[in-house]
Amino acid sequence: MKYTSCMSLYLEPFLKWAGGKRWFAENYLEDFLPPEFNRYIEPFLGSGAVFFRLNPKKAILNDLNSDLINTYKAVKQDWKRVERILKKHHSLHSDEYYYHLRELSPRNEYTQAARFIYLNRTCFNGLYRVNLKGKFNVPKGTKDNVILGTDDFESVSKRLQKAQLVNKDFEEVINLAEDGDLLFVDPPYTVKHNENGFVKYNEKIFSWEDQIRLKDALLRARDRNVHIVCTNANHKSIRSLFKNEFSLKSLERASVMSGQSKHRGVTNELIITQ
Repeated sequence: MKYTSCMSLYLEPFLKWAGGKRWFAENYLEDFLPPEFNRYIEPFLGSGAVFFRLNPKKAILNDLNSDLINTYKAVKQDWKRVERILKKHHSLHSDEYYYHLRELSPRNEYTQAARFIYLNRTCFNGLYRVNLKGKFNVPKGTKDNVILGTDDFESVSKRLQKAQLVNKDFEEVINLAEDGDLLFVDPPYTVKHNENGFVKYNEKIFSWEDQIRLKDALLRARDRNVHIVCTNANHKSIRSLFKNEFSLKSLERASVMSGQSKHRGVTNELIITQ
């Protein structure tokens, strides 16, 4: 059975994510989509901008970040409970409260989810970073909006009912893709010989060896007639890795993640298709 998407029913992601693909979902996604597909599979979910834009009828959504996946699961199961706790955080929000809540260990999946959303919205640049002990350690940012005008957790929950949420290695999830499925793959950007600090941080969670493993997994998926749309760093090492087996296209986008305005501007990203 072939599934289509309902892109007119775009839903704003409720999380901000470093390297997120709102810009791609809003401006370029339709240019790379097949006319039809079976399941939608995303092995690096993050904020889920493409999933929420595409609105597939059946999906497998994965991320290695267990706190992130648990947050989606909690919203899927009982969005009202998560929103109620989040509103409490909103009413108590302050510099002191941020650091107090950052140190707490959640009691259940709903308090964990509300804490995750609160920290995501009020920390510096929406970054997710933990220390060697696995504790979230991003400082408070400048934004104080805990409850957003775009919040629609009920619709998020309804959309997630059509998705299987998993917490596995990306290769396991790519291997699930079958003939006619659509893979949207947005890995952390790591390249060889790059001095960019964000890339250096990502190297700890997604190495160059993982890039090679990703390419091999996508090759196997391509041979199974899976539709592939993959974003990556537009760097000579990435282009060299993928160019002989895939089609490559460079896209420009605004770079807004740097804490200093002088480091912001236009950057290029690579779109890899089969």
